[in-house]
Amino acid sequence: MLEDGFSRVAAVDCGTNSIRLLVADVNPDTGELRELDRRMTIVRLGQGVDKTGELAPEALERTFAACREYAEVIREKGADKVRFVATSASRDASNRDDFVRGVVDILGVEPEVITGDEEAELSFTGATKELTGRDDLAKPYLVVDIGGGSTEFVVGDDQVRAARSVDIGCVRMTERHLVRDGKVTDPPTAEQVAAMRADIEEALDLAAKTVPLREARTLVGLAGSVTTVSSIAQNLPEYDTEAIHHSRVSYDRVREITESLLRSTHAERAAIPSMHPGRVDVIGAGALVLLSIMERTGATEVVVSEHDILDGIAFGIAVKAAEEAGEA
Repeated sequence: MLEDGFSRVAAVDCGTNSIRLLVADVNPDTGELRELDRRMTIVRLGQGVDKTGELAPEALERTFAACREYAEVIREKGADKVRFVATSASRDASNRDDFVRGVVDILGVEPEVITGDEEAELSFTGATKELTGRDDLAKPYLVVDIGGGSTEFVVGDDQVRAARSVDIGCVRMTERHLVRDGKVTDPPTAEQVAAMRADIEEALDLAAKTVPLREARTLVGLAGSVTTVSSIAQNLPEYDTEAIHHSRVSYDRVREITESLLRSTHAERAAIPSMHPGRVDVIGAGALVLLSIMERTGATEVVVSEHDILDGIAFGIAVKAAEEAGEA
């Protein structure tokens, strides 16, 4: 039986590299979120999209297999309110109708292919909702969500002040700059890294036109590239969400880790205890995006959050449910 004020919701976030599920009981009035199930599957939906403009059939099938697993979890947990948000890869693809039909068939809801600005606002809500009242983290916040295909930047305090999405992500940067003859260069050459860095800097110039990157007093980093850097910084024996959530990683440590990752071989990266197998080839690019952001903003550290767009989606579902209940 749900307590008064709570809704049981299921949020699905389908990005370029991974698809994730959160089932939770949420109270939108108090900002409380009680997690029942949170899981992530690397599906590489964005495989080749930057080059071909289409979602690959095998990428679609990997994604649909994960959706079938998630549908079972949603049924088991009894979440009757579901929202499926799709981000960069499915925004860019010419055959996104095939993706939409498949998701509707499996989960019974249509994926919302949201804009980069909507994505940024959801990420901001999810990342900062629980930071309210903390006096050790100065406002305004700059929340950066480094995804597979894009990175979202949003500055705000209690509310969003400015947001921008740019097309730099760990998968997109890897495919664009670090692949030769169909394989990831292992390790990348200095020229490849320099070209990738130039691409990132150009995108940061674009983001800075909308978002005052240097005005923020606390940098909050989201998504797998950032959380993996934190796990490496802490020398964790395995990926540990509790240890990673709200950890702080200094600029110097991020620089050391990024340089090490970009010098390492596939086998060396795969041997890192906390490394997810699906991130081995793309973590160097993701870390470089984070490092470049810290250099551009002058941030001395990044506060790492495990709560992100998924949590923002969940809060949004609960708010809408409460509004509809009030109108009934």
